[in-house]
Amino acid sequence: MSLQSRRTQLLLVNSLTFGLEVCLAAGITYVPPLLLEVGVEEKFMTMVLGIGPVLGLVFVPLIGSASDHWHSSYGRRRPFIWVLCLGVLLSLFVIPHASSLASLCALNPRPLEIAFLIVGIGLLDFCGQVCFTPLEALLSDLFQEPDNCRQAFSVYAFMISLGGCIGYLLPAIDWAFLAPYLGGQESCLFSLLALIFLGCVLATLFVTEEAARGDILAGPALKDTSPKASLPCCCWQLARGPCLLQGRRLLQAGRKLCALLPRLHGLYCRIPGVIRRLFVAELCSWMALMTFMLFYTDFVGEGLYHGVPRAKPGTEARRHYDEGVRMGSLGLFLQCITSIFFSTIMDWLVKHFGTRAVYLASVVFFPGAAFVMCLSHSVTVVTISAALTGFTFSALQILPYTLASLYHHDKQVFLHRYKRKEEEDAALLDKKSAFSKGLLSSQKLSYQNGHTGSLFSSSSSSSSSPSSSSSSSPPAVSSSALCVSSPCDVSLRIMVGEPEPGAPGRGICLDLAILDSAFLLSQVVPSLFMGSIVQFTQSVTAYMVSAAGLGLVAIYFATKVVFDKGDMAKYSV
Repeated sequence: MSLQSRRTQLLLVNSLTFGLEVCLAAGITYVPPLLLEVGVEEKFMTMVLGIGPVLGLVFVPLIGSASDHWHSSYGRRRPFIWVLCLGVLLSLFVIPHASSLASLCALNPRPLEIAFLIVGIGLLDFCGQVCFTPLEALLSDLFQEPDNCRQAFSVYAFMISLGGCIGYLLPAIDWAFLAPYLGGQESCLFSLLALIFLGCVLATLFVTEEAARGDILAGPALKDTSPKASLPCCCWQLARGPCLLQGRRLLQAGRKLCALLPRLHGLYCRIPGVIRRLFVAELCSWMALMTFMLFYTDFVGEGLYHGVPRAKPGTEARRHYDEGVRMGSLGLFLQCITSIFFSTIMDWLVKHFGTRAVYLASVVFFPGAAFVMCLSHSVTVVTISAALTGFTFSALQILPYTLASLYHHDKQVFLHRYKRKEEEDAALLDKKSAFSKGLLSSQKLSYQNGHTGSLFSSSSSSSSSPSSSSSSSPPAVSSSALCVSSPCDVSLRIMVGEPEPGAPGRGICLDLAILDSAFLLSQVVPSLFMGSIVQFTQSVTAYMVSAAGLGLVAIYFATKVVFDKGDMAKYSV
């Protein structure tokens, strides 16, 4: 692939990264007011916002594993990307039109409106966040060399930060000039998001994705090397009939999907040591960062501006709180700007200082910034500290994924157990292919000597004359032997559930899904416990203290991450 082609592919893939982040940032920012407007209490509102991450924890590893073993003409990743993008587009339609949909379905629309709104929000959050997993795997597939992979994920983090900036700004714009045409501020905003996102999704149609490895249906043993007359009649029709072939593929897909559900516990438990260490470090780092990001605006509004969120609109206390929330939003916007800057220079930093130094520096930097926010009462100092956490945000979006790609690029060193398993599977496949070719050759020879190898070959041979049975011509291949060696047998074995001998033992999308689970879990845990901690301490400063404490824990586990071959022996992984 030429340099220009690589750049084009990189921009096409990451255009969807940009579109997803714009929709998540703008949509989720606009969601809390919508829920409060329809009468949802604040304590239930936080539960609604946790629906997407909780569902993601369940389905992300399943989708990752399914993507690694998927076979289609569109590749392994894009079918899952497109289905999840369809869910995002559907949610962008449901959320602003929840009231209209409820009015069409019920006389008392308010309960149904709340239900539609909750479904739309959960769909947006779930599909939007989960879609990043196959997208990251697609980047890793296209850019497998460590240097190229790091550059690709630097652009990926840049697009996420840029999408966040645009997403945070769009709800602040007054779209009243479009209201007569699109039906209000909400409809204008979500219609614009849908148009932006649809354009980004269409860009993925031009991405050149490599075909799935280990696809037994495309292997050399399936080539039609023998005459069609030498195949059993019923098997030939099954293998060649388009309707039955399509049905077989659907059955295969359904079988794989159903087989994944009982594997959820195994997928989380049977994790390679290097991935497990990286996951724990990621989880602690993201929990620290998300505790800061989720509650920062409330911290500024109550802690620095001394506002009261439950005060009546128009009062002095409520005005101070609203000013603090706006200043907190500015801090998060500056964090995105800082993240964009560090994403552009991340490749330079890694080349000059190494992955270990940059990763550890980003993790160490965050608790320092959080402690400054705890101790300072200056709005300027706190805002600058919040903006500088963009360094940590950028590093967590790039370096863990490049490390996972490094592990899979050099499986012999980092994933040696799974590498040996794949080599054993490949050797088994070679043996079966050689055996299949030998039987097909015998079948062809039998055909040339007057034996058709039909389904009734055994019965016809038993009723033949003694002279024919003692002739010197090679015996006809029996129906059972023929069906074992024929292409139709592959179809039959897949339909009844026999495992494919050449399927990869562990794909990168599964491990990227495990890392993404750390991000999803980091949103759920603070939402469950931070409210109780603040209520117990009677101070919103507990938000920043908790973030700093989790950051210190993250430093310890970050030192245990495997960065190179020397760490394998050091940590006895």
